[in-house]
Amino acid sequence: MLKDKSAALFDLDGTLVDSMWMWTDIDLEYLSRFSGAEGCDIRALQRDIEGLSMSETAELFKMRFRIPDSLEQMQEDWNQMAYERYRTKVPLKAGARQLLETMRREGVKLAICTSNSRRLAETALQANDVLGLFDRILTADDVGKGKPSPDIYLEAARQIDVIPARSIVFEDVISGAIAGKRAGMTVCGVADAYSEDRRAELVEVCDFFIEDFRELLL
Repeated sequence: MLKDKSAALFDLDGTLVDSMWMWTDIDLEYLSRFSGAEGCDIRALQRDIEGLSMSETAELFKMRFRIPDSLEQMQEDWNQMAYERYRTKVPLKAGARQLLETMRREGVKLAICTSNSRRLAETALQANDVLGLFDRILTADDVGKGKPSPDIYLEAARQIDVIPARSIVFEDVISGAIAGKRAGMTVCGVADAYSEDRRAELVEVCDFFIEDFRELLL
């Protein structure tokens, strides 16, 4: 799987770090402030925003739930609600640190390609002492489109000067896996409890699938 790969591009939430569990609580807490969100099917909502950039998510929330706040204020609220959790309660997935360190020693370039905000991504990586291992951190807002658009992966490859065909993408959700495939990259799915109900679909899209990163250290 990793043979002849010159770059590894990682989604963050649910792929490299175990964080998806908390977004249900954050979304419910946030939406409880607004009467237009009463009776919201939170699981269906999270499927609708899967892969979207934070600004795209804010636009969807604002329109669907008639939220009066500005898009900027909405995103700031989410960052504030999530910051302490990302700083203290979001661990790396099993085997992630060892894999990153091994790849780094072997000269593989590393990048984060996330739909999350830069602030939260850097907070989680710094808290787990792996921020310095990455050559680039890109967010979907940096490229103007969320996944399944391939833009974030293509831009990451451009910035770290690698050929897409020699890059591998690690993703935990279907929209991200599709983005990697559309970018012409090898895609490895990573199991996560949040997306377990769509595992079969994810496996179908991906070139490879692992339960956790320890499988790649054998």
